[in-house]
Amino acid sequence: MSSNLLDNLKIIFVVFLFVACIIPFIKKLAVHIGAVDIPGGRHIHEKIMPKLGGLAVFFGFLLGYMLFCVQTPQMISILIGGIIILVFGIFDDIKRLPPSTQFIGQLASACVVVFYGNIVMQDVSAYGLYINFGVLAPILTIIFIVALMNCLNFIDGLDGLAGGIATIFFVTISIVISYTGIYNGLDASLSLIMIGATLGFLLHNFHPAKIFLGNSGSMFLGYMISVISLLGFKNVTITSFVIPILILAIPILDTFFAITRRLLKGESPTKGDKKHLHHQLLQMTSSQVKTVLIIYLINILFSFASIVYVIKNAKLGQIIYIVLLILVLWLVLTTDILFDRKTIKEDIKNKIRRKKK
Repeated sequence: MSSNLLDNLKIIFVVFLFVACIIPFIKKLAVHIGAVDIPGGRHIHEKIMPKLGGLAVFFGFLLGYMLFCVQTPQMISILIGGIIILVFGIFDDIKRLPPSTQFIGQLASACVVVFYGNIVMQDVSAYGLYINFGVLAPILTIIFIVALMNCLNFIDGLDGLAGGIATIFFVTISIVISYTGIYNGLDASLSLIMIGATLGFLLHNFHPAKIFLGNSGSMFLGYMISVISLLGFKNVTITSFVIPILILAIPILDTFFAITRRLLKGESPTKGDKKHLHHQLLQMTSSQVKTVLIIYLINILFSFASIVYVIKNAKLGQIIYIVLLILVLWLVLTTDILFDRKTIKEDIKNKIRRKKK
């Protein structure tokens, strides 16, 4: 076994063990300060659940930072941004904050990374084309970070779902980084740290969950995913941009469909509902475990396509992407993810009746 692999496994194991061990204490803290999820409404759980899982994940990240990362302006900016989003998330977990207040926290954390850490997607090149974002680069980067935070927040609706999707992302990025020979980059270290942190959390969060991520956790995971993706822009290739997005195809598409669905109904994009992909699959399977495993499988296939695209054969990777996107499109058309099919059928029937009269 190579020294690099041993070092990587050591990082994952240390952080995993730490997070797994502190969660029982985090659960007691969550109950003590009232950071709990009450059954009812859009929630499908049947008992009061502690919501500070994100704090345990953050502490795992913090331990990994202290033990395995070099202190640089970039790393400090990532740490500060993480603290900001965590604080806003914890307040939201205790007492629901307005979407506008949550957005301020997301914007503040993104601005720290962009303007203090100088982590910006400045330009990309692909297929002989070169695009420089110029003065728009900071704005586009902030939008990218905030968008991914909300994607993970939207998908966090079943036991183990958001944490599992994040873990698949971090593992995939680690494989790609290792294969391409970038062993000492910040993105490599952070990916390994986050694998340990999310696995330690999943030990307590997979169905039946004993603790939830809470908004503090789902937004922090989205934040870390966006940061690691942006660090990949040092190679300024389209792969750096496309691969993270395709690995996260399910939460990104689910967020897009959710916003579109609500706008078509004349509702606020931030209004919650039970029409997400995981809700639709749950109706079909009647099982949280089966639903989560199905989404894991789809995500793993997207990740496999990404690995094939980067490492083996770009054309084969593209073919797998297309097949998977067709599968997702089929799910959209056969469920109520985008449209309420029952309402549409009733409207059509009513129109036919009026014409007959």
